[in-house]
Amino acid sequence: MKRSMAKGIGGALVLGACMSAPAFAQSNVTLYGQVDAWMGAVKNPGSDRAWTQGGGGMSTSYWGMKGNEDLGGGLKAVFVLEDFFRPQNGQYGRFQGDSMFSRNAYVGLSSDTAGTVTIGRLTTSYFVSTILFNPFVDSYTFSPMVFHTFVGQAGQGIVGDSGWSNAVMYATPNFKGLSGSVSYAFGNKAGETGQNKWSASALYFNGPFAATVAYQQVKFDSQPDDLAGMTGFRSQQAVQLGATYDLQVVKLFGQYQYIRNNITGGGVSENGGQLGVSVPLGRGSVLASYAYTKSSGASNVNRKTWALGYDYPLSKRTDIYAAYMNDKVSTLSGGDTFGGGVRMKF
Repeated sequence: MKRSMAKGIGGALVLGACMSAPAFAQSNVTLYGQVDAWMGAVKNPGSDRAWTQGGGGMSTSYWGMKGNEDLGGGLKAVFVLEDFFRPQNGQYGRFQGDSMFSRNAYVGLSSDTAGTVTIGRLTTSYFVSTILFNPFVDSYTFSPMVFHTFVGQAGQGIVGDSGWSNAVMYATPNFKGLSGSVSYAFGNKAGETGQNKWSASALYFNGPFAATVAYQQVKFDSQPDDLAGMTGFRSQQAVQLGATYDLQVVKLFGQYQYIRNNITGGGVSENGGQLGVSVPLGRGSVLASYAYTKSSGASNVNRKTWALGYDYPLSKRTDIYAAYMNDKVSTLSGGDTFGGGVRMKF
């Protein structure tokens, strides 16, 4: 349930007792998020099976606050603070050592006619492209395309995480279904002006059809020079194309992805993609996806992953789901994940 915190003592306590009454009256702040917990079993390729109760079966759990202030003339100040958390143990972050507001933490200015500029920690456009064009969306447990993009070939996927710190983004207004964005992330270290991340993307939505193209280049992971710890890793470029078409009786998903890892002594390229469907069945939907990636160059590995699931809404905010994913990486024994869970949005 979304809860307006623009009025009342409770909202004032959250926003800070030092906030003046006039500024508070002009602001609009919302508390929101989702909780997702599941139980089942996980067997990663080359590993043994582990029975588990975890968080984020279909979506990573998080909570957030967002707000805006009308500055007049069609201009607004905006902010977002979003924190991942693990409902299985109550700890914040996606993993031990994750920062508190690692999903988003930014402030910016927004105009319907000129677009939006945001500064801080920002969800990447490449991540948005990945999750919007596969039927399992942002599931790090059951989505083949998320595995192939962010886990990659035997542990090496997209560098730089799904969110960039020390970043600035410009997003265009929506023009007849077409929008775009450009992002840049600073190294924040003297003498390392060449260490950076940048990306560009475009999204198009028109009736039953949608498409995207996203590109990014990364020259560091968490801090400048940390790629040097990956055995000569210097930089990475990645491009992804995606499309969906909703026929009502079935929604079709497709993605293509090319990743180039620039490594001293021999680079590694990865080619692959994903095909998927979402089919209405009863009140819920059957989800199916297959992803394939093959590397070439200094590495010759292929990964094949498929998943099948069913998502059933109990209400507008709560759903239950069950899914199975089969995962095979060449030279390793096969893996699979199966289980079910509950997701609730508020």
